[in-house]
Amino acid sequence: MRADPLLQPYDLRHLRLRNRIMTTAHEPAYTEDGLPKDRYRAYHEERAKGGVAMVMTAGSASVSRSSPPAFGNVLAWKDEVVPWMARLAEACHAHGTAVMIQLTHLGRRTRWDRGDWLPVLAPGPEREPAHRAQPKIIEDWEIDRIIADFADAAERMKAAGLDGVEFECYGHLMDQFLSPLTNALDAPWGGSLENRGRFATEVLRAARRRVGPDFLLGLRFTADEEEPGGLTPDEGVAFACRLRDEGLVDFLNVIRGRIHTDPALTRVIPIQGMPSAPHLDFAGRIRAEVGLPTFHAARIPDVATARHAVAAGLLDMVGMTRAHMADPHVVRKVMEGREDEIRPCVGATYCLDRIYQGGEALCIHNAATGRELFIPHVLTPAPRPRRVVIVGAGPGGLEAARIAGERGHHVTVLEAASEPGGQVRLLAQSPRRREMLGVIDWRMARLAACGVEMRFDIWAEAEDVLALSPEIVVIATGGLAVPGRFAGADLAHTAWDVLAGDARPGGRVLVWDEAGDHAGLQAAQMLAERGAEVEIMTPDRTFAPEVMGLNLTPYLRAMQPLGVRLTVAERLLALRREGNGLMATIGTDYSAHRSERRYDAVVANAGTEPLDDLYFALKPLSRNRGAVDPDALAEGRPQPEGTGEGAFTLWRIGDAVEARNIHAAIYDALRLMKDV
Repeated sequence: MRADPLLQPYDLRHLRLRNRIMTTAHEPAYTEDGLPKDRYRAYHEERAKGGVAMVMTAGSASVSRSSPPAFGNVLAWKDEVVPWMARLAEACHAHGTAVMIQLTHLGRRTRWDRGDWLPVLAPGPEREPAHRAQPKIIEDWEIDRIIADFADAAERMKAAGLDGVEFECYGHLMDQFLSPLTNALDAPWGGSLENRGRFATEVLRAARRRVGPDFLLGLRFTADEEEPGGLTPDEGVAFACRLRDEGLVDFLNVIRGRIHTDPALTRVIPIQGMPSAPHLDFAGRIRAEVGLPTFHAARIPDVATARHAVAAGLLDMVGMTRAHMADPHVVRKVMEGREDEIRPCVGATYCLDRIYQGGEALCIHNAATGRELFIPHVLTPAPRPRRVVIVGAGPGGLEAARIAGERGHHVTVLEAASEPGGQVRLLAQSPRRREMLGVIDWRMARLAACGVEMRFDIWAEAEDVLALSPEIVVIATGGLAVPGRFAGADLAHTAWDVLAGDARPGGRVLVWDEAGDHAGLQAAQMLAERGAEVEIMTPDRTFAPEVMGLNLTPYLRAMQPLGVRLTVAERLLALRREGNGLMATIGTDYSAHRSERRYDAVVANAGTEPLDDLYFALKPLSRNRGAVDPDALAEGRPQPEGTGEGAFTLWRIGDAVEARNIHAAIYDALRLMKDV
């Protein structure tokens, strides 16, 4: 511990941080009525229990009623926020973790039809593509009022007992003033760098006057917009030096890039298949040239990269935010010499994609994240060991086996394939998504550590299960891809056929994407890269709705240069052979219009149907007849195991129930097995 750079304390002025790891500001959208109530507090407190030095809450908290929440933001303009933030701060402080909050005015990065339906404000008229509002150009009286709103919000956070605040200056109103791409105002608020930076400096001055010298103030800012006509690195350094020279901030949190579109956002927040820590050296340049305490986070997913950032003098504090959504106990495991047990962030970015779709942040393979009030991150030993049989070694089956094994049960896993992973093995055929194997590899390592018996190449029948004399049986056999329910569906390949390499169609290929998930896009990209002329067709008004924005970006980057055609709001009704090709009858849900088009091949992505024969064979032999109490499931309470005459309790999970996703299968397993 003494030799590990990550575990050394850091003095941020008067505040001693116990190590060099923090979670940077992010909005998990767990607020209730715009307030950080118990769920919000429990989420951050778990990271404090796990040893992180500082939690930076909110991403960002709105300082003004004229900044309506875009994705569950904390409403820092309400006085009612103070007692809730005080509870959060007290809970984290009790574990030795510092607490700050990020404050902002969203400017144009929201919508006029949210909150109180007030006009969206910005220093220029340009629409932000991500939120589509056409902003009103801000007036002088609004500027004065918003500066006061920032100071009010900072004062509320000091009253709540926080250690400091960070102001948001990337993509939001502060940065919209600072950037020449979005600031169309004349002097004194626009034009030169000094004028464009005036709004941020006036906010910082007003906040300092309000909170006094001993409350920490920082800025998370874009030091380089990486776009022609935007803020340059030299301007970013000059602006930061001005803040330093005037004593306006105690620390900087460095960002590089813009967030106004999904493609731009993936450069700031890279996802799987993209380089790790792409802006780390740039953040180190800012630290070296400005000399202020420097924080940074941008896909620093592992301890080794974080350790390098500190050891090389690039950063003072390392943000590992998505990593702590995957495993809130990263620091504790490092301290205890259990680094190999850290659940990896696989870069799926399910967390952020859900937020930007209006949902709550969830980790794709840690179902306890965000559910700390009723789902534990640390498992308790079972009252007595029991014989548990899991059928299926996909992510759900492996999670059920992991939980049972770590709690002390005797576990046997039966798997039809020769290796674990299920559908994850298929999606990992695309090089960009190979990191998803971390979902499987981590669980296999945990199963080995707790002595779970794995049996491969077994297509389990009822007698195979019964021969093991189980007390608990979990069916995690997943689903099987179906081509769809149109006439002539037997003439189509499935997306799984393409991903597995069993089908390699060429020429003009239609990818009929009814499910709207990754498999259709992966198959389309694979075919286009092999030289096929690909059209993706969906009956929906937008394509691939289950993939969501950040993950959609790499597909389009790859496929658009290859000429892949995207067709929305059309439905494949029928296929028939015509010579060496296929004639497709195409309709639409919006009218009676019909047309015909010829293709060389059709690939269908229509989802899966449960592989449930084994479940129904075992159901009459079980004591609970396969029943699950939905109220207990929803509330995280133990499941009744049944009172029938059978020798075992039977449950099924994941796609063996219905076609869903990795998170759903893992959540099923966790809820059922945590109390057995």
